[in-house]
Amino acid sequence: MSLKNSNKIDTNRYELEVEIGAEDFEKAVNKAFLKNSKKISIPGFRKGKAPRAFVEKYYGENIFYEDAINELYPEAMEKAIDEAGLEVINDKVDFDIVKIGKDGLIFKAAVTVKPEVEIDGYKDIEVNKKEIEVTQEDIDKEIDKIRERNARLITVEDRAAEMGDAAVFDFTGYRNGEAFDGGSAENYSLKLGSGQFIPGFEDKIVGHKPGEEFEIDVTFPEDYQVKELAGEPAIFKIKLHEIKKTELPELDDEFVKDVSEFNTLDEYRNSISEQIKSLKQREADMDADDEMIDKVISLLEAEIPEAMFNNKLEESIKEFAYKLQSQGIGLEAYMKYTGMDLDKLKNQFRPQAEKQVKLRLALDKIAEKENLKPTEQEIEEKYKQLSEQYKMDTEKIRNIIIEKDLIKDIAAEKAVDFLRENCIK
Repeated sequence: MSLKNSNKIDTNRYELEVEIGAEDFEKAVNKAFLKNSKKISIPGFRKGKAPRAFVEKYYGENIFYEDAINELYPEAMEKAIDEAGLEVINDKVDFDIVKIGKDGLIFKAAVTVKPEVEIDGYKDIEVNKKEIEVTQEDIDKEIDKIRERNARLITVEDRAAEMGDAAVFDFTGYRNGEAFDGGSAENYSLKLGSGQFIPGFEDKIVGHKPGEEFEIDVTFPEDYQVKELAGEPAIFKIKLHEIKKTELPELDDEFVKDVSEFNTLDEYRNSISEQIKSLKQREADMDADDEMIDKVISLLEAEIPEAMFNNKLEESIKEFAYKLQSQGIGLEAYMKYTGMDLDKLKNQFRPQAEKQVKLRLALDKIAEKENLKPTEQEIEEKYKQLSEQYKMDTEKIRNIIIEKDLIKDIAAEKAVDFLRENCIK
């Protein structure tokens, strides 16, 4: 097998002319014959017993050519691509046979390659990370959240419902005088002001007392997920059973002992302050990274094949579907529930997919320019890390992720570190 020619025929498109010698082609044809011989019937022979020469004479010399080509093509293309020094992406391949017969096979294949990339000025990027400050208000808000999680509900009997109360009630929804599916429940508990129900519903429970029966007029939002109810007026009949108010625990040392490993309120406040500082630091780091990435991408010069965006888009949707599946939700069920279809989902993921493609091209070029390469130790450590992450044997990981691809991934990570060191102040 050999590469005869490699010619650029269009932007990001190359045509490879590949030759497979007579000996290799003959072996592949014979393998195809042996694979299919048991299914072949020839007059004068028992099924599967006819010699190859008779089969080819009866059905034509080229009867096994297609299977032979399918056998030879993957390895031949891989070798030709490596010999041509191309980085081919998953896209349509235009295949054409130039010559085929006992003398061997010559074919042409047009492939799409990664674009030529230029990026300058990345060392001049400046990103100022925002300063971190933890205020007493920040600490108080976080402690209040913890108090709310440890609060208890107390039944109220001497007043009407107020925002912030938990109301327990029965309800039945009617549209055009008839109850609709999914619009009723008994002893439903709802925190008023939580926004769990459609706009206006919770507001109209406020002011009513336990034991009262009343009606609520509402209109479903235009973008409501149940299409037959979207934008429609409805009446809910309510029977209010109970009102409960939230009672927060006292903020003292005893509360601290109950919810933490600390003994005093001061120790607890200091711990909360450190947690908030750490969170804000991570947010500041992420914001700085996002700004840096946007500026790097803006410097990229490349005519990017549409196939690269489409491939990343398909990959993103598969990853999203996998995450949904791990939560017990199928992609189709998710789209039905959210009122989306595949085109809308692709439009939602498209901007991020384009950004990821552009960023990776930029990082690969920066890694090349700065000669950022991983050491053997770094490669081994990465394989070990992936093995632990996916709970798989290292050798299996090596079979899934070939070393040359892993090297590029590590180099891209090094390019990110390089940019952080040089750009973020």
